[in-house]
Amino acid sequence: MITDPNLTLFHIINDMAGKNSALDTTMIFAANYLIYLFAVYLSYTWFAKNEYRQEALFAGYAALLGLGINFIITLFYFHPRPFMVPTGTLLIAHAAESSFPSDHATVMFSVSLMLLTSRDLRCSGAVFFILALFSGLARVYAGLHFPMDMAGSLLVASLSIGILLALKNYLVPFNRLLIAYFENIEKKLTKGNLKTP
Repeated sequence: MITDPNLTLFHIINDMAGKNSALDTTMIFAANYLIYLFAVYLSYTWFAKNEYRQEALFAGYAALLGLGINFIITLFYFHPRPFMVPTGTLLIAHAAESSFPSDHATVMFSVSLMLLTSRDLRCSGAVFFILALFSGLARVYAGLHFPMDMAGSLLVASLSIGILLALKNYLVPFNRLLIAYFENIEKKLTKGNLKTP
């Protein structure tokens, strides 16, 4: 009898769902909300660490490019989510749409991998990569995705990073213009606030 490794691994992870309320709550939180930490960190980097605005922009580009690649994939390939098969225990309601690759995981992997390419932000990148892995695991646990969806997201994120690194010399000057424009607005707002009695 031929077994599907993707389905087998899914059941190893998902079969734990619905048996422990504390674990379920933790995994639901990780599946739904860890991604917001990535947005908070990039916002913090942009506003509080001016010297790393280039890195913040590239991380944002990586996430957007990854989502774009995912969209193209879904135009040519459809894979049902576990609850559409149906199989497994579903903890989080979700629209019945293609599961491969995971947009959620792609964003997190893209941001973390791009941060890993920066010498100064490598530690942050490692932490966020671990969070991305945990969130991906949580989404399998919650019955939203198969493990292969996460592997596909990591592959897409890696492709996104590769493309951006190849285009880096062209994007850096453009980023400098964006940063200069933002800093100009920032200075005007600061001056305006100082003049206000």
